[in-house]
Parts: sequence; structure tokens; C-alpha cells
Amino acid sequence: MLSIAVAATASAVIAVPAAGLFGYRRLRRTAHAKRLRITSPYGVEESGFARIGGIDQWISIRGEDHRNPVILELHGGPGATNLIFASRTRAWERHFTIVRWDMRGAGKTFGHSGADGQGDMSLRRLEHDALEVTQHIRARLGVDKVVLLACSFGSFVGLRLARNHPELYGAYVGTDQNINAGGRDHAAYRALLDRLDAAGKRKELAAVTAMGPDKSAWSVEDWSQYNKHTVGSDPLTFDTVKTVVVGSLLSSPLHSLRELPAYTKAMTFSQRVAPESATIDEWAEGTTFAIPFFIFQGEHDVITPPEPVRRFFNDVTAPVKDFTLIQDASHFASFRHPDQFLDLMLTKVRPLLTSQPITR
Repeated sequence: MLSIAVAATASAVIAVPAAGLFGYRRLRRTAHAKRLRITSPYGVEESGFARIGGIDQWISIRGEDHRNPVILELHGGPGATNLIFASRTRAWERHFTIVRWDMRGAGKTFGHSGADGQGDMSLRRLEHDALEVTQHIRARLGVDKVVLLACSFGSFVGLRLARNHPELYGAYVGTDQNINAGGRDHAAYRALLDRLDAAGKRKELAAVTAMGPDKSAWSVEDWSQYNKHTVGSDPLTFDTVKTVVVGSLLSSPLHSLRELPAYTKAMTFSQRVAPESATIDEWAEGTTFAIPFFIFQGEHDVITPPEPVRRFFNDVTAPVKDFTLIQDASHFASFRHPDQFLDLMLTKVRPLLTSQPITR
């Protein structure tokens, strides 16, 4: 849940009135646009708005072969669309059809109708939207099931879909996986205090200490400050936000310069959903899944630490399950190392979905 920290970093970079920045953006966008072209005879490349949950929501569908397994990606934030990472994950589209959906309160969906046009902003509403998007994809692509790829905040929604609607999904894959335990686990909070103390950041330490470990009692401002301090206190996370996230945003050929401020405003707007997640108890909601269950987590993730995720994973019952750490990665692990992530998808997930051989 890095919306505010990412938005602040992106806004700072976007605001720099440097001709060199815009020159870099133009060159990178041109190169990425060329890379994103799909010319294969069985390819699919379409995007636009669909009526989901009573509002127009943006859906992108891309892949080299429409006969490949279909992935529905649930982005994080809240409000942080993954569409900006299309160039980094271009190789994924050789083996999967990738569906990227800008949830209400995110990306092009937010930019289309603004803050007043987003309607109900709640986890339950996002879950219902996701079900509608799933049905839309099944009809559009003519498939019975899709793979859920749930990222960060999107994993709260993803776990509920995987538990309650196994008839719609061929597998669950969580990355930057969130596991809440009804407020009982304060490991990430205590680790942040330790990092701030070790760095001698007394002011920040005092501010986070004053919040207390009970996230359900935090205000939206508390969440914002916590996320900023978490990103700033960990060099690997900060570098990933700066180079991978903001770098992808600035060089995305799928976003105009005019759309960039809306991208960051959407993340700030959607932060209102974050407090609702603090009361979730994933163990109480259920550890039994009727579909294959995978977690591919950043080894050094300080936002969603691997330890609570592994504890939940150990209690999961599923037809097939696997937990793998992605090395040299914190949060945004799949986008920092998209090739490593693809290898995991090809060796562990795809063989369960199709009998087609893998051709790299």
C-alpha cells in the first residue's frame, strides 16, 4: 500500500521543468512503443472502457497468441495501475494473454470521470467489480477460467475471489502478497521502528511511534506518513520506487503527458480504501482453496514481509501450492525482475493450465 509514497516521488519528478527529462521521456516512449507492437497472426491487442459496476472502467488485453492462458492482473496501491509496466513485462505476452484493468479510483478509469465519478470506494465494491471484469474477459476471449495475478493491495481482493469463486479461476498467484491477521501481527511496524532508530531519524521515529501499531485506528494521513517512512527507510524499496515505478510511469507509451498528474492524483484519492484492509483476518476468512495456489514474494520486502505470508501459506490447503522468494527484490518484485517472475510462471503455473509446450 504505497500510493502516497509513489505519488509523492512521481510528482516530484514530474514537476522538474527540465528539457532533458522530456527528451529522455520522448526517446524511451518511442523505443517502448516499438517494443509493444503485436504483429503475430494470433495476437490480441485491444483496450478501452467497459461498463463495470455502473461506471466506465479501463481494460487492456494484450498477448501474442489468444490461445494462451489468460491472466487477470489485480493491481495494488490502492489506485496504482500496473498498465505503466507493459514495456517491462512485454516477454510475458509471448506465453500468456495479459489483462490489465484500471480499477475504480485508478489510472485511466479515474482520469476518465474524476473523483466524483468513482462511486462507492470499498473493498467489497472492488471485489464485485473484479467479478464483473472476470465475466467480461471470459465472454470476450471465450475462456472458461482465468489466472488471478494479485499484486500488493490487489491481493486482498484476489484472495476473496480465489476462495469464493474457484469455478472462474484456474490458479491464484500472489506477489507483493498482503496477509493481515486481524491486527495481531505488527512485524512490519516494528521493523520500521528499528530501521528508523538505526538510521538516527528521531523525528520520523517519534511520528511512527505516536501512531501506535493498531492500523485500524490510523487516519488516512497516518497511512500516508507510514508509507513514506517505510519507502524512505529501505534503500532497495526506495530505489525500486524511483527507478522501476516512477521510471516506468515517465516512459510509458500508453500514457500521455497530460495523464501523468491524474495517475498520481488517483493514488492519493484511493488511499481512503486502505484503512478498511486493516481489520481483515485472512485466517478467519479461510485457508482452504480449491485451485492451485502460488506465492512469489520479494525476498527483502519491507512493505509486505515474507514471514507472515509464509505462515499463512503453510496453513493453506490447495490442490497444488508453492512459495518462492524472488532474490534481490523488495516490493514490486515482479516488475523489478520480470524475467525471474516469468520463469516462475512458466515452470510452476503454466504447465497446470495447458498441454502446449513452452517455447521461449
